[in-house]
Amino acid sequence: MESKESLIGTTLPMAVRDNIQSSLGAEFEVFLNFRGPDTRLNFADCLYHSMDGAGIRIFRDNEEIRKGEEINDKLELTIKSSAICMPIFSRNYASSAWCLRELAYMMDCSRNRVGKAMILPIFFDVDPEDVKLKTRLYQDALQRHEEKFGYDEVQRWKEAMREVAQIKGWDLKYKGQGELIRSIVAEVLIKLNKRDKNLPDHVVGIQDCVEDVMHLLDEGFPDVRYLVIHGMGGIGKTTLAKVVFNQISSQFHGCSFLSNVREASKGGNIVQLQRQLLSEILNFKLVEISDSDVGINQIKRRFRDKKVLIVLDDLNTWDQFAKLAEKRDWFGQGSRIIITTRDTNFLPIEEENQENSVPLHSEEFKVYQMRELHRCHAQLLFCRHAFRMDSPPHDYADISCDIICKASGLPLALEVIGSSLYCKSERFWIDTLKKLNLVPKQDVLDKLKISFEMLEDAQREIFLDIACYFIGEERTHLHYMWKALDFFPRSDVIVLTRMSLIKIVNDRLLMHDLLRDLGREIVRLEDPKFPKNRSRLWCPKVALDVVQTRKGTENIIALKLIRLSKEPDFTSDEFSRLPSLRFLELEGGNLVGDFKNLLSSLRWLSWHRCPSKLQAVNLYIWNLTVLKLLDSNIPENWNGWGSFLVNHDLKVIHLMRCHLSRTPDFSTCLNLKILVLDGHCPKSLEGQCMRELHPSIGEMACLTCLSLRGCHRLRKLPESIGKLRSLLLLNLLYTRIKELPDSIGELKRLEEMNLGFTQIRELPSTIGGLKSLLALNLQRTKITELPPSIGYLIRLECLLMAGSKIKELPKAIGMLENLKVLESRNCKNLDGEIPSEIGRVSSLEVLDVSGLSNLGKLEELTVRSCSQLIEIQDIEELQSLKELLIRKCSSIKRLPSLSKLYKLRTLHLFNCESLQYLPDVSNACHPSVHGCPMLGESSDDGCELRVRFTQSIKPKEHKELKQLAASSLLSAPRLHRKGLLIYQNLEV
Repeated sequence: MESKESLIGTTLPMAVRDNIQSSLGAEFEVFLNFRGPDTRLNFADCLYHSMDGAGIRIFRDNEEIRKGEEINDKLELTIKSSAICMPIFSRNYASSAWCLRELAYMMDCSRNRVGKAMILPIFFDVDPEDVKLKTRLYQDALQRHEEKFGYDEVQRWKEAMREVAQIKGWDLKYKGQGELIRSIVAEVLIKLNKRDKNLPDHVVGIQDCVEDVMHLLDEGFPDVRYLVIHGMGGIGKTTLAKVVFNQISSQFHGCSFLSNVREASKGGNIVQLQRQLLSEILNFKLVEISDSDVGINQIKRRFRDKKVLIVLDDLNTWDQFAKLAEKRDWFGQGSRIIITTRDTNFLPIEEENQENSVPLHSEEFKVYQMRELHRCHAQLLFCRHAFRMDSPPHDYADISCDIICKASGLPLALEVIGSSLYCKSERFWIDTLKKLNLVPKQDVLDKLKISFEMLEDAQREIFLDIACYFIGEERTHLHYMWKALDFFPRSDVIVLTRMSLIKIVNDRLLMHDLLRDLGREIVRLEDPKFPKNRSRLWCPKVALDVVQTRKGTENIIALKLIRLSKEPDFTSDEFSRLPSLRFLELEGGNLVGDFKNLLSSLRWLSWHRCPSKLQAVNLYIWNLTVLKLLDSNIPENWNGWGSFLVNHDLKVIHLMRCHLSRTPDFSTCLNLKILVLDGHCPKSLEGQCMRELHPSIGEMACLTCLSLRGCHRLRKLPESIGKLRSLLLLNLLYTRIKELPDSIGELKRLEEMNLGFTQIRELPSTIGGLKSLLALNLQRTKITELPPSIGYLIRLECLLMAGSKIKELPKAIGMLENLKVLESRNCKNLDGEIPSEIGRVSSLEVLDVSGLSNLGKLEELTVRSCSQLIEIQDIEELQSLKELLIRKCSSIKRLPSLSKLYKLRTLHLFNCESLQYLPDVSNACHPSVHGCPMLGESSDDGCELRVRFTQSIKPKEHKELKQLAASSLLSAPRLHRKGLLIYQNLEV
């Protein structure tokens, strides 16, 4: 039993507990064993009626056995078929041979696993010690029985009493009868309510997911908690929910698993779901529910004092949720509601989190994001279905690998494909692989297509665009194209992510391979026979045939003409048949002819190795939004290309390796948002690389991103750069710029500036004007000092100075109250003290000033009260370390092996509650552990990282360092949260 206040004795063996089955089909669920004269008219009677009122089918001999029937066989059958046997021990219990005979038979069934009864004793007015026969209470009665029934029979009864007394039960001596009966009924309902869900025959790779979900549920906490299991169709959401349900359902007063809510609620059947929910949790059939409002009121009234577990499987609308489990106060403390869904759009979850594809949480909901199976688990699942074993036969290893790749870790696909190949010929396998190369299995597509069919029209267009062309593309570029088409990309992309149709990683759009195949199959089925009637042609050969044979139609909105054996020219006549074209990707070749009034719908043009001189005339793409040119030679005067820039709708110019000597005049495209001029010229072409920016650069008041990365010959920025008042990102990485203009401080909205690997020697004092700056990269620059105005960068979160010429950190560093990352490793000129003001940087998470290998003489290291520290890296590099003390670091989980630290003599680990295991140490080391419960120790009791010097040593002499102290970090409570503890060039 589980009740903390009313249960005593030892725990029933887990194997017996797990063996309990729901016995709703049996005649009785509980068998009550008691001595009539002691309790029939009081406690036993009240207990019987309380259980009966709760819908529990309970056996009581004076009511259930009809006069004149053979009692032994009936009782044996009743005991065997009951889920729970409940003996009530009273002072005169042992005087009844009948009670003792029943008790012995219960124990025989339990020992021999006959029937399915769990024995749960009640100690009415006796102690367990009395039932263990350690007192005189039952001795006289048993002695009299021995004289009548013989020694052997009574010994059997005594054994049964002693065994039952070992089982955890209820003691009435310390509680009122009403309170105890309520507790007993609640616990019995829990035991009877075990309704394990059927699982697939092969459940693979789910244990880590179960552990993660268990952590989020945190079943021990008394609050009411909602957990959402989110993922694409067929990824295993329901299976995970079933496994978790089976593991924890016995801990609740009632549980219900509502399968396939999306389908079940169609046609107004939500009332049936409410009825099922109430019936399963209350364990009896309810009166008719006339409408959903009545159902809601019943749920609120009947569940508000119950600790319940509810699974709402495949939920997809707020209306479903609102009528089944909308509010926490409907349920008792400790309740858990688990939702599985492929679409979280109906739930109130923060947009920013969803867009960035990080674990989602809100005040109401915790979200667990399902992932595809790891390769090894995918192979195991496939092989168990395809071969009924754990690995493929040698002859099938290669083709199995190819087929597994097609499933891309999706459990549904692995199961469907694997099962279809079981006991099939090698020829069948080969044909199946060929088919999969063209289109996925229909069963898999049908499952995935459910999500697509839930989308609105514009969202479907965006999904198909991504599936056919834009996997891996930057979201921001696509945003402007879709916006120009009167879509709502910001919200629509969020919808797609919340429906698990796409992912966003590092601001690029990604899609599961099978979802990509689904999108392309949807387009193919627009007209299976004639590609000219489809909306998108992503296969270059098919697209080329349609264009060159002049079969284009107004249906075609996107073409990809790349990686062709030859790079043909395209004529105006060919494109005249494509009036709806909005996306075009070309490689090589040229445009020839009169393009007047052609390509008027084009929004995106991408051209790899475009010609230096276009042969087209009257080419004006007035509605172009995105222009991307790669590996091309654009003439200095932009001859032939100038018309592309006469465009008020142009938002993105992305030129990569185009060998420009100067930028064009931007005065005709002042609405530009993103300008990327990525140089990286080979040395043979450095003379052609861009040397300067056109003065008109300052006129682009709408520009938010300017990247000049890799423009090796660019040495200065025009003063007009300060006019870019909308600029958010300035990337000058790998340029040869030597100084920043003073006007840089006018970029009030700038959030990120990358000056890494430039020739800049100092920052202007006006840098302090960058009030919005979040990240500043000065890696490998020639900057020797930071101006005091650096302290005015009050929003700065990340300052990278690795490998720079910086000599000291200014005291103004302490003004950066939002700084999280400060990196200055390998700054060989860094001298002087770490300023004590750094202690005011309370948001600091990472301090990286070198590798620990540079502290080869360090002998003592103390890490104390770093509550967010998870891991200490590189500690094994401290070859001279003699003493290591880690104290009150509650989040640290692991330490690397210390076995090669041969001088380590003392390892103190105090109050590290999350530390999971002791590290390996040399034989000379003597670990001391206290207050580390996961290591078997109990606990006894700002962030300090303390290392001491044997003498005052200047940073440049750090290789002689023997003890290191950084007491100035005491007020940085979040320091080291990412586990990076690296120190160099310190003076105390």
